[in-house]
Amino acid sequence: MEKKSSLKRVFLNNIDSYSSKYIATFLSECVVGAHGEDEEEEEEESVDTSSKEKAFEIVGTVSEVSHENRGYVVEQYCQLKREELLPKLMDCNVIVYNITQHQDQVDEAFWAVTTLHNELDNFTGPKMFILVSTVMTWACRKPIDPEDEDRPFTDEDFRRRRPHANFKAHNDLEKRVVKLGKTNKSMFCTYVVVSGMQYGMGEQIFHYFFKTSWEGLKPHIPVFGDGTNIVPTIHINDLASVIQNVIEHRPRPYYLLAVDYSTHTLEEIVQAIAKSLGPGTIKKMPLTEACLIRELTVMEIDYMTVNLRMESAYLKEQLSVSWQCENGLVEHIDQVVQEYRQNRGLQPIRICVLGPPAVGKSTLSKMICDHYKLHHVKLKPTITETIAQLKETLSKDPSAENESTADAQELLNSLNESMEQNEGILEEHLLLKVIRDKLLTKPCLNQGFVLDGFPKTYDQAKELYESKDTLFFSKYEEEDETTFKNMLPEFVFVLDASDLFLKERVINLPETEVEKNNYEPDHFLRRLSQYRQRNSKDTVSDFYDELNITTLNLEITSNYEPNCLLLLEKIIETVGPPRNYGPTVEEVEEEEWKKMEEEQRRAAQRKEEEEEREAEEARERAARWEEWSRSLEELRREEEDLLEEQTAQMRSYLMEHVMSTLSQGLVSVCSAQPQDPVDFLAEYLLKNNPSNWTKL
Repeated sequence: MEKKSSLKRVFLNNIDSYSSKYIATFLSECVVGAHGEDEEEEEEESVDTSSKEKAFEIVGTVSEVSHENRGYVVEQYCQLKREELLPKLMDCNVIVYNITQHQDQVDEAFWAVTTLHNELDNFTGPKMFILVSTVMTWACRKPIDPEDEDRPFTDEDFRRRRPHANFKAHNDLEKRVVKLGKTNKSMFCTYVVVSGMQYGMGEQIFHYFFKTSWEGLKPHIPVFGDGTNIVPTIHINDLASVIQNVIEHRPRPYYLLAVDYSTHTLEEIVQAIAKSLGPGTIKKMPLTEACLIRELTVMEIDYMTVNLRMESAYLKEQLSVSWQCENGLVEHIDQVVQEYRQNRGLQPIRICVLGPPAVGKSTLSKMICDHYKLHHVKLKPTITETIAQLKETLSKDPSAENESTADAQELLNSLNESMEQNEGILEEHLLLKVIRDKLLTKPCLNQGFVLDGFPKTYDQAKELYESKDTLFFSKYEEEDETTFKNMLPEFVFVLDASDLFLKERVINLPETEVEKNNYEPDHFLRRLSQYRQRNSKDTVSDFYDELNITTLNLEITSNYEPNCLLLLEKIIETVGPPRNYGPTVEEVEEEEWKKMEEEQRRAAQRKEEEEEREAEEARERAARWEEWSRSLEELRREEEDLLEEQTAQMRSYLMEHVMSTLSQGLVSVCSAQPQDPVDFLAEYLLKNNPSNWTKL
């Protein structure tokens, strides 16, 4: 007999949103009997799940059509009308509505649970409705015991919850779901899973703090409010595990708190994020300041104000949740930060550019930094920056006597003394210390760097990356080995050119550039000779090759900018696309504003050119018309003169021989008044001057 499939069809709304996406992903990977295996099987690290039957088939709605590959979803529906959506819901065993992110889903969830309840008689089998709500429906709940404010709220206290003013609709929906689930539990059971603030897998609610820390543009990470409010939290995958348990075990309680075991304050959470990703320091700011930040939504600001000490008794007692972050975000910050980097694609790009003096290392390094938004690490600026930072540290509290101040003073003294004794040049162990500390700063670890022209020798590279015995290196002794691997470049670009080309380039440089880069003829030739000698054997490239680091040799043959751009294109092709955030909202708007201004400038220029052209054409037409009119007038006068000349003789003859006789004839016509005057006149003329008329 063929075994009946236990695959459940699960509907989930807004599967293209942060929360629902990872719940859907988690459920799609669950297999049948995952929670019923023996402990020995659970402890096995490499269990083959590919051959096991999937427990859930995921379908759901999306807010817009996308080409994103959603392999975790069997079917996805975009902008369906409710009468079109209902058959899809009826075809599912489990309907999950997540209202933790989008308030516009509350109304649809209300319709869905009500309509499904009305269709009970048409069910072909039992159905389950799960509402994923938020702890904001508890936000205004007063302490259970005024004398013991540390007593946590539990699932059993849900009847006395009080919602935040902006979450009353969520609270009403929770009541509706609970009520409709009591009618016929065998055919239509309902659950309310109240989620803590979700984190993990790229972040959503806490994303502003992660992004601000990662970018490293602020000296302090802001904490809005006094920061003492306790924020109930849960990792998004732990929330998904709770939902999985509810589906598979159908627990007796229909109202469940889904929060981890932590009781961290907002200040503790932000402090942990800042320490792991950012400057390590925080600054408290009024809550009103949050309203001025465009990246924060009203809902996210509301979440930051919650102050609830909560405990989920049912999760501990009745459900076997496979916790990823049981003790909260702070205790698992390293794991959460790693998830954040991976899911946001925020991996550092580490590059080393090597080559002889004057080959163009710094120019190319700056171009790479501008394209990938990396940090340019050069020897002299880094040394100057380090000394300035040490002085700033000591100036903040000169009277302080702690370990960090003592270390800063000792290092500053060593740097100054070494530079005084060596004509401004640092001893190698101090130089390695400065560069190493720079590469281990949060900005370089977060975004990456371009190490310009360093290390210079094989032994120097080995000392920089492998030695732990260097002076002042003790503070890193307890760090994990991966910290030191983060200093290693992923790509090494070795520039080279002929000595003749380099000499000609230096000769043609402006005097200011020669002085700035110390390219005086004798000094430059000595540096070039030293570089060639150092690279005759055991080169820095050899060190990187031994570590299987990608090395690309690039020959420089031209000073022209197009050739430099072609070189950059080759490097971009090798490195790949950027691994950081795209432009911010402000940068996008600024770019659009620049484009608009440029378009307006071009339009004004085109209009001005058009007006100038029309004016020029009008002037040309007027000039041509004037010339043409003048020509016509001259031609007319010439024709008149010619006509006058040609008709003068005829006029003279007519006046002399014809006009007198004609005048007399006309007088006779007037006197006689004949019936035919013309005939009479003609006859008169013939009679009175026949010889002349005959000649005419």
